[in-house]
Amino acid sequence: MKGKTGKMILTLLLVLSLTITMIGCSGNNNEEANNSNVNTSKGADKGSNDKQGSEKLEPITFSFFAEDPNPNWVDMRDDIGKVITEKTGVSLDAEFAVGDPSQKVSLIAVSGEYPDLISAKNDINKMVDADALLDLTDLIEKHAPNIKKLYGKYMKRLRYSETDNSIYALPTYAGVDGIGFSATGGFELQHRVVKELGYPKIRTVKDFENAIKTYLDKHPTNEKGEKNIGLSLLAEDWRILISVTNPAFFTTGAPDDGEYYINPETYEAMYHFRRPEEKEYFRWLNHMNDIGLLDRESFIQKFDQYKAKIASGSVLGLIDQDWEYGDGERSLKAEGKFDHAYGHYPVTLNEQFKDHSFQSTGFMAGYGISISKTCKDPVRAIKFLDYLASEEGQVLTYWGVEGMHYVVENGVRKIPQEINDQKINDSINFSKKTGIGFYNNIGPHYGDGVKDSTGNYITTNFPEQIEASYNDVEKEVLTGYGIKNWKELFPGESEFPVKPWGVAWNISAPADSKVSVLAEKMKDITWKRIPEAILAKPEKFDAVWDIYMKDIEKAGVEEMEKEYTKLVQARVKLWNE
Repeated sequence: MKGKTGKMILTLLLVLSLTITMIGCSGNNNEEANNSNVNTSKGADKGSNDKQGSEKLEPITFSFFAEDPNPNWVDMRDDIGKVITEKTGVSLDAEFAVGDPSQKVSLIAVSGEYPDLISAKNDINKMVDADALLDLTDLIEKHAPNIKKLYGKYMKRLRYSETDNSIYALPTYAGVDGIGFSATGGFELQHRVVKELGYPKIRTVKDFENAIKTYLDKHPTNEKGEKNIGLSLLAEDWRILISVTNPAFFTTGAPDDGEYYINPETYEAMYHFRRPEEKEYFRWLNHMNDIGLLDRESFIQKFDQYKAKIASGSVLGLIDQDWEYGDGERSLKAEGKFDHAYGHYPVTLNEQFKDHSFQSTGFMAGYGISISKTCKDPVRAIKFLDYLASEEGQVLTYWGVEGMHYVVENGVRKIPQEINDQKINDSINFSKKTGIGFYNNIGPHYGDGVKDSTGNYITTNFPEQIEASYNDVEKEVLTGYGIKNWKELFPGESEFPVKPWGVAWNISAPADSKVSVLAEKMKDITWKRIPEAILAKPEKFDAVWDIYMKDIEKAGVEEMEKEYTKLVQARVKLWNE
């Protein structure tokens, strides 16, 4: 269109468009925006949601509760949050759990006053039992093309159960079609320890123990004169699972299925503490305590004390996940104490076992975000979540804002060195300012290794970027072990079959069911007896363990296992029929 004629035509079109809007026919444009597909775009930051994002949407604030804590949340005033609000008109009045998240969800469920959006994790059954959640099936079908595309062939895994095919939650705790590129758990040793010892092999609990003991014998105090600590565990409330009890199955050749070991042939569930090999892992912890290498405060310290202890640089070894101890480590890095940060090692009881951290679960569905029946505008809520699931939304939440947090050079997204340095060395402030990492578990998302329509990785967690994110000390240690990425020390996905049940820890059971009631009894007994066994005199360990086994037998552990077996077998049928 050129010249006066073109300008006249353009003016007439604009007037006609305004007239149509004034007489209330703009809904067709909304419908077109909702049903287009973001992945037909030519660029990573283009697509259907550009049209939706440009609509003059009335601002709306949704209340939101999540079981996972987020102490760095800044009410969407971060860079990404501002863009999300601009694109969708949505802001979140968010509350993140402190204390016991399960108890909080129970209170919400019985109150009848529900947040608009809720991420209840394995307590979703409480919300379902309270009839508090919307079935999202029709909302997805009518208003969420990006969500449908993202879940694709896994949509049937979103169904709640064999008897209730409603979709009550959009899974957010696992990325679709993801590949594990980085180790985030295992056993951790400070870099200064392995450097001084000449990069010893760290493969068994004995190797781990020897490294700590050898270093501690030479350096009983740190540079400030403070006492160095061999191994510190965290046992406050539910965190006992992550640092104290879950490692029992990882070190004895089993994958993470929560409180159960699932027979891969029969899908029968066993309360994993009843495996004889796990008793020997706890015997080793008892030994660590006996020889003075276990932190005496492990079973009495609070989470903040644990993080502060890590931040002091005095803890040589951990058995934990980086998302739990990360704040303490980030503080170390912010002070330039990179040699006091940690590497990840695939430690097992002995070399006959393999760490199963990277065994594939397939897409494990389960936990996610739900829309309550009292939500003020369910359609706007699902459209908001659909935006997060779009290619544009995915790139935004993972990479940030183009030109601010990443650049595109010759069609390839890259994080400038200056930004990468901030991300590595001042990650807490970086997260608060940018919002990177805040929004992935709020909405559906792809997993690591998935590429978008431009051929770029959707997430920033891919080998080249992971390696670029390591600081010089970490690279030095990795080089010392002849690797470029911590994952290389661990057995890979190809060494294990895909688990047809996903993970047992995200199989929900009704709150008042036998299995749930019995599980509470087992938890109370286990959380008492396991610390008791670890802290007992070595000659008393077997007696304490025998009492523990008798306690759970009397409490009905076998009945619980039978009931949970039914749930696992039902999951396998539901997902693989």
